[in-house]
Amino acid sequence: MSCQRPFCRNAWLAGSAVAALMLLTPASIVPARAQAAPSGQQAALPESAKAEAAAKSEAAKPAGSSAGATGAGNVAAADAANPQQPKSLATKAIEKVKEVAKSAGDIFSRVPCLPPKGGAKSMGSLPRVAGKLAAGEPVVIIAFGSSSTSGYGATALEYTYPNRLAAQLHRQYPAADITVINRGQGGEDAPEMMKRLQPSVLDMHPDLVIWQVGTNAVLRNLDPAETVRFVEDGISRIQAAGADLVLVDPQYSPRVNERAESAGRMVNLLSRVAELRHVGIFPRFEVMRDWHERQAIPIDNFVIADGLHMNDWGYACFAQLLGDDIIKSVGQIRLGVNVPSDVWKYRPM
Repeated sequence: MSCQRPFCRNAWLAGSAVAALMLLTPASIVPARAQAAPSGQQAALPESAKAEAAAKSEAAKPAGSSAGATGAGNVAAADAANPQQPKSLATKAIEKVKEVAKSAGDIFSRVPCLPPKGGAKSMGSLPRVAGKLAAGEPVVIIAFGSSSTSGYGATALEYTYPNRLAAQLHRQYPAADITVINRGQGGEDAPEMMKRLQPSVLDMHPDLVIWQVGTNAVLRNLDPAETVRFVEDGISRIQAAGADLVLVDPQYSPRVNERAESAGRMVNLLSRVAELRHVGIFPRFEVMRDWHERQAIPIDNFVIADGLHMNDWGYACFAQLLGDDIIKSVGQIRLGVNVPSDVWKYRPM
């Protein structure tokens, strides 16, 4: 059937716009299961899923309402089925997807994220996470800690370390149902965290807990030994719940380094208790010190102006190296590597 030329041209342009949006959509998007989070916190989602949720909520409901995350392909389908939607919606969605993809892809283009020099250290395993992934069961990861877990210093929510980690794990295991939940609360350390361990962590039935602890105790001149006693109690409760556990020690930064003796004791005690209690530890202090002292990266390339919190690059590299460790640990079990049961502590690749 023939048609009038203006109509044909408009139809061709509309089809091209939909096709362009679908081509820009990453094929590996697997939206995380949403989990309730207190005090305005939320589950960590891949960056692309956040872009898609923002684009859909803008046009799908009236002001004040919310909508769940969907794939960018679904946004394109909605545009084609409902021509009454604002024409700018597709453009905004495309721009947001481009922005997030660019950030995820090129944040390390100027300053690469490299593991500490000296080679790989001995690693342990994450048996619960590996077992659930192998069985095709959902995996719940809780990021528990203070302001560097909640993401103070990041320029956007998707650039916090739990969200960066979630995006990396979804890329590595695209068919898996993995949820990363942010339970960071600024200003807290072990005593305050223990008060909310049950409702914020254990009640979520996690498979892995990543517990960042110790920085605020150093800044407050608290006894590191007392802090570690709280941590030992927390380790017992987390292990009793059957979850894997990784401790994250303080950051290497000017304000922490002002209390070098206390910081050194905290780092050593956390490493020792991890070894004794057979839990993992990510040595953030040594990793960040390697960035500066061995890789010659200026501190202001990974720490914001307050001299304490990480910036977007710092969170991204921290998440990348932590994610590499998790993936390697899971791979050891999935590939049948025999890891002695008493070797759980591991270091970055």
